[in-house]
This record gives sequence, C-alpha cells and structure tokens, in this order.
Amino acid sequence: MILAESPRRQRVTKLVNWGHWFALANIIIAIVIASIFVFSSPMPGTGVGTLYLLANWFGHIGFMTFFGFVIFILPLCYLVNNPRVIKGSASIIAAVGLALLAFDALLFNRTGFHISFHAADLLRSEAQSSMTIESWQQWAFLFLLFIVWLGFQLVLANAIWKRVERFTRYKVGVPVTTFFVSCFVLSHAIHVWADAKLYQPIIKQDNMFPLSYPATAKTTMSRYGLLDLAAYEERKQLQFSPDIHNITYPAQPVYCSVETNKNLTVVVQIDNEQSVDLLSVGAKSLNKVSNYYSTASSIEGLITSTLFGVPEIYQDALSKKRPVLLALPLGSGMPVSIHSDETLPLPQLSGYLQPITNNHDGLHIAFMKSNDIARYVENTLKRNHDVIVATGFGSEEGKGALYSTLNLKANLASTEDLAPTILNALGCNAPATFYSTGQSLLAPSRAWLVSTSGERIVVFHDNKRTDVLSNGSYEISDMETGKRSKDALNVDLLSQAIKHLSRFSTQN
Repeated sequence: MILAESPRRQRVTKLVNWGHWFALANIIIAIVIASIFVFSSPMPGTGVGTLYLLANWFGHIGFMTFFGFVIFILPLCYLVNNPRVIKGSASIIAAVGLALLAFDALLFNRTGFHISFHAADLLRSEAQSSMTIESWQQWAFLFLLFIVWLGFQLVLANAIWKRVERFTRYKVGVPVTTFFVSCFVLSHAIHVWADAKLYQPIIKQDNMFPLSYPATAKTTMSRYGLLDLAAYEERKQLQFSPDIHNITYPAQPVYCSVETNKNLTVVVQIDNEQSVDLLSVGAKSLNKVSNYYSTASSIEGLITSTLFGVPEIYQDALSKKRPVLLALPLGSGMPVSIHSDETLPLPQLSGYLQPITNNHDGLHIAFMKSNDIARYVENTLKRNHDVIVATGFGSEEGKGALYSTLNLKANLASTEDLAPTILNALGCNAPATFYSTGQSLLAPSRAWLVSTSGERIVVFHDNKRTDVLSNGSYEISDMETGKRSKDALNVDLLSQAIKHLSRFSTQN
C-alpha cells in the first residue's frame, strides 16, 4: 500500500526547501557585503592570520545569516499556510537584516565601530557631523533605496520558488553545510590558539565583524596544565609595539589658501614648572581652555606632535617628512620660523630655526620654558599678533591649559589640535584629517580625543581618561580628580579612536 504525502506536508516540504535556498542566496550576498569589513581593516600579513580571516569571514557571516533564517523564517514555514505571506515576510526580514549589515559595514569603514548601545552617542555625533542639514530629500532617498532593495528580495524569493524543484535535484546541502561549519569551527579553534599565544595578527581581528565573540580557553587550558597563566600575563605585557615605519603623510594632498596678511605666534611650554596665569597679559585678556592635555613623553615627541599634528608614535616615521603646518604657509609666501632652545628632533626642520629676537610678521612657533613665556607673549601682543599658548607638558597626567586671543570653542583639547587650529586661523579650510589626528579648536566636530604617551594609547571622553596598552589592559580615571574609575570600557569608542589614530600608518 502506497501512502502519498498530504497536501499540507508537501507544501511545508517545498517551503522548507525554498527557505534553505533563499537563505543560501542571502548568505552569499551577506558575505559580499561583509567584504567591506575586511577591506576596511589592515591585512594580517601572515599565512595563519589570512587563513583565520577567511575562515572567520565565511564562517561567522554564514552562521549569523543562517541563524537569522532559523529564528525568523523557518518557523513561518510550519505555522503559515500561505506561501505568498511567507515569501513576503521573508523578503522583508532579509531586506532589513542585510540593510543593517550594510549600514554597519559603512559605519565601521568610516569610524571603526559597530552598531551598539555603547556607540549610540558616537553614532549620533557622526550623524550630526555628516548630515548637518536635515532634509526630507535625504531620508526619502534612503527610503527609496530600501524599497529597491526590498523589491530585489521579492524578485529573488519568487525566482527561487518557481525553480525550487529543479534546485532540489542538486545535492549541495551536505557539502555547503560542511564548508560553512568547517569554517566556523576552524576560526574558533585558531582563535583559541592565537589568544593563548597572544598572536597579534589574529587577535587584532577580534572587532572586525559585528556580533563576533571569538572563543577563548585560557581558564580551561590552565586548569589542565596546558597554559601557564602567570607566563601568559607576563607575555601579554610585552605585546605592545609602538614602532610605526611605513606611513602616508599627508593622507591626501592638502589644497587651501592662506591669508598671508595674518600674524600668529604659537608658544608651547617645554618644562614641567608651574606656569604663570596668562588669563591677562599686559592690557589684553586671553581665552582659556582648561582641559588641555600634553601627553607626549619627551620634548622631541612634544615638538613632533605640535608641528605635525600627530602623536609621538609617528616621530621616527616622520624623519624625512615636512609638516604641512610649515610647508603650506611658506609655500603661500608667509614668513615662517621656529624658535627653540632644544634640539629639533627632525633634521629637515633646521632651516626653519630662527633666533627668538626675530620679530618678522607671519607665523612664529616657539618652544619655551615657563619663566620666559609671559614676557614673550606680552611683547608679541604689542606687535598685534594673535597668540596661542599651550602649557602643561611634563605635569601630572599631562594636564595644562590653552590660552589664546582666538575664539576657541572646544572644551577638550590636546597637542595634536594645535596644527589644524593654526592653519584654520590662517584661513586654510582643508580637512584636518588629511594631515592630522587633531581637529580645529575654532570649529571642533568631535567630543573626544586620542593621543599616545610612551607605550600607551590615551583616550579622553565624557570626563574620563582611558589609558590602554595594545595587549588590552587598561585603566580608566576621572579627568577632574585623577582617581580610578570603575566604569566599563567603551570598546566601540576605543576601536574608533585607534582607527583614527592609525590613519596615516600603512603597516599591516
């Protein structure tokens, strides 16, 4: 006796088969979209790192997409009788999911962080800076793009539905499943090894993909004597390497005009003596930014950060470069000079060195001890120069103050902000990101800043200072009191800051 399948069972079987093929098509699309994450990040540079990258790329994205199918679409195949409703619902779910993945990929490419609750404030800040003028046309265009994308998903769903019997004859389920499961398992197995060995070409990929939580087994391995946790922590402390040898500076050509009739003098304190209060010098009052940080660990690093607008980790790599801050005004015909009692760390800057008594018009940048600053600034103001005075180098936590005749609008500033502020004050409107990790304090766009101090990355945000070693150990302190804070690490902000910090580095 032959028992035929009931019509409902036949329909469910066809829907489940359709769902698997629909999921496979969207896995392929998701993998293509996820290539943005891959090409937005430095390549591993090693064979094992590249193998992990490929396995993690296919395994994680394939798992994440298929998991979405199992959670949201597969139950509909058993609960809903109308195939049109299922295809329509699945198309909407797939369109929304892949649109979010694409948005996250573009956000990661721009900022280095993923969509999350921790990134909400940063996301809002980025949106405000990139969409300064809210208009219904912009939102209408985005909505139209989504409608087109949804239409594509509907066409794809119907095309697979019409050909599902033909596709079913191709026995690809086992090899495809084996491939993605193998990639998933292999990536986590490699990461367990890399985490135990602190293998940086793999560890640095931890934040590459959204919703990625690579496996670690330090506790389990130590329990069975396979890993010495004390030795692990000791090796972990040696992982940071601040050496950067290959850079592109400036990141893009800088084109802008400089108003050669302007006169500006910049003074940077180079000792750790208590500075005099410069709120009033002579008969002129100066504006003050109280939260100014000079985090360089040496005078050479301070001079590099001031002139190039980048942290001191770039010092050796800049040995044959000319700072845009000096080259651009000089190329426009403005006299430029540097005054310093210290040896300039970059030999190519020696041609700019002039005696402190040289009172020409144009741009002066002086590196001085605190006892000489007030008198020099007073004499400068008498010559109708605008001034910027940066203090605090060598002080506790590197905190000082910034004084200026200019209308500085920032509440938080660092040495790296000086170069873009100076060029902006001289009339240059080129994007600061082309030549600096800082921002113009005349029109700041970021509420956080990142710098380095010796072998530490330092991030300032929301009245908190975070000092991070590249091995992941960190300390958060209150900027006002200096006391240690128990706040959780903002991983998204840190990822964005590091991406911003390394924008000129071309090393893997």
